[in-house]
Amino acid sequence: MKIRDVTHEDKAALISLCQITELFQPNELEELSSMLSAYFEDGLDGEHKWLTDEEDGQLRGVAYYAEETFANGVSNLLLIAVHPEYQRKGRGTEFLRHVEAELRRMGKRILIIETSSLDSFEATRAFYRKNGYDEEARIREYYNPGEDKIVFRKVLL
Repeated sequence: MKIRDVTHEDKAALISLCQITELFQPNELEELSSMLSAYFEDGLDGEHKWLTDEEDGQLRGVAYYAEETFANGVSNLLLIAVHPEYQRKGRGTEFLRHVEAELRRMGKRILIIETSSLDSFEATRAFYRKNGYDEEARIREYYNPGEDKIVFRKVLL
């Protein structure tokens, strides 16, 4: 497992990876593509960071976090995904721990993660709970009628 910053050349493979997970709708994949383009055009900074997990030249995972603008020492993990063939083997946990360690080095206090309440995201929610995240908030009907936003929280320091 090799975790590194993404490069512009990774963009197509990262979008394909997200598509393979089947957790993203076509419009969400388009938004991810736009976000990656903006990331490369605006320059790389520590407040917004895209990482990838690479093995044998193939991208196996992706993570994206950003600092919460009006909160002191709080970051938001906006995306973490692992190729389905590599799920449930500890790879996602190792990737998440890498992100947490990176944020600790930056002096961040809290990491939040937002996800969907849909049944198809139960494995995702279980993953966060298994890794020490507590459900902190639920915003009903946030994404769509019948689909809440669930916010998980973990204290880093």
